[in-house]
Amino acid sequence: MALTGGIASGKSFVADEFAALGAVIVDSDLIAREVVEPGTPGLAQVVQRFGEGVLAEDGSLDRARLGAIVFSEDAARADLNAIVHPLVRRRAADLERAAPEGSVVIQVIPLLVETGLDEGFDTVLVVDVPVEAQIERLMRRNALTEADALARINAQADRGRRLAAATHVIENSGSRSATRERVREVWRDLSVSA
Repeated sequence: MALTGGIASGKSFVADEFAALGAVIVDSDLIAREVVEPGTPGLAQVVQRFGEGVLAEDGSLDRARLGAIVFSEDAARADLNAIVHPLVRRRAADLERAAPEGSVVIQVIPLLVETGLDEGFDTVLVVDVPVEAQIERLMRRNALTEADALARINAQADRGRRLAAATHVIENSGSRSATRERVREVWRDLSVSA
């Protein structure tokens, strides 16, 4: 089972709610950070492609510098994805295999639709918010300009494409309690169909 949604849609909140209900969460964003930690082959490949300028003083990846490059150039973003995505997929598969027998495992994959991985899952959960909410959240959370926020949103599949892949949609533009209740509804439905 996979959970996806556009940037700043609230995937982490929704994943945390599923975890509280007993799901094992395999979060691709967290894994993506892990596979480019200092000393990893992933970071070495990123530096080889993008140069030492994407490193912070302590030798870690400066995600803001790298983001400025990859969100302004499609080819650079494709190169980064070609480095990171295979490493993330391998690690996610290892974590899923390590989950206790009978667990409900939900893989959180932000770029599920963009990478065609949605084809490999029987159930796709989509966290959805209007684009205007994404822009507002990104500007507040990441201190981005509206243009920079829109560039990040436009680098992903459009909302309609994600919704077309959905088995279940979790609307997350209202209150946290409303989203929490929707997660519980989906969990009950998943439990019945399991």
